[in-house]
Amino acid sequence: MRVDIRVPVGLPVRETAAFIAGCEAAGFSGVGVHDHQHSGRDVFLTLALAAERTTNLSLYPATSNPVTRHPMVLASLAHSLEEIAPRRVRLTVAPGYLAVGNIGRPRATVAAMRRSVLTIRRLLRGESVEFNGVETRLRNVSDPPTPVFMTAAGPRMVELAGEVADGALLLVGLHPDAVNAARRRLEIGAARSGRSLDDFRTIFITPTTVSEDGPAALRFPQQWFRPDQPYLKYPSDSNLFWLREAGIDLAEDFVPENIPDADAAEICDAFGLFGTPEECLTRLERAASESGIDHVFIFPTHTQAGGYDMPAAEVAAFRDVIIPGLDTLP
Repeated sequence: MRVDIRVPVGLPVRETAAFIAGCEAAGFSGVGVHDHQHSGRDVFLTLALAAERTTNLSLYPATSNPVTRHPMVLASLAHSLEEIAPRRVRLTVAPGYLAVGNIGRPRATVAAMRRSVLTIRRLLRGESVEFNGVETRLRNVSDPPTPVFMTAAGPRMVELAGEVADGALLLVGLHPDAVNAARRRLEIGAARSGRSLDDFRTIFITPTTVSEDGPAALRFPQQWFRPDQPYLKYPSDSNLFWLREAGIDLAEDFVPENIPDADAAEICDAFGLFGTPEECLTRLERAASESGIDHVFIFPTHTQAGGYDMPAAEVAAFRDVIIPGLDTLP
């Protein structure tokens, strides 16, 4: 099983790049860094510095969007990073959330995402595209082109990923029923464009709280991301859709602190990794055996206020316990 991790630009970019190098030393397969222009630190500059400090680590924004960055700019940035770290780069694109909200713009629609992903893929293949009546292309491209992934949470975005992208980061949880439902949605999208998913790569975004106090980690569903948004609705209400696929039906207007402890534990088991390092290892082993999951993206849980905290504790737990344990999987 390959394990990637989300790292914020929570330190000056050189220090963040050094932290990413430590993730490679810890045994991670990849690192995704959020694209938040309001942080005052650029993700692609950070990834470029990290590329020069690493050898095998996959590097990507997690996640960019076509609202704050024009598709032509995203394609150019992706190829530039590809030149620094050949075959270690993927571009991930989503409708946007915090980055988009911080400039007062709505998220990209399904139609806008379809246009953007198809356009970026064409540009990275060296093909001509048209913007506002002007035909243009990238003068320099790579062979093979940088893959373009969609980060998808809602069912329509999951279908779109299957239709137009090279791969997907899916936020659907780890429960086998939810995973199978998401894979069916990918197939629906692929059928729409008449293509096979044989070479399509799927990475499962895995909310994670690793704590030596296992019961404390299970309180995640009872918390708020910010005062007006429960954590279970971050980044969108789509989390509730996948929990229903897993047999857990929460009311749309649920109050986090009113969720009983037993229900919170069930939600945690369906949604991600919550508990001691040993418990998280066991849950990942089960995800591999139950659903054939072979690639996860560890997304440390946090409130909006703590979104830039560096995941040092998670890196240590995976380095010392979880990744060595996964290495014994057949």
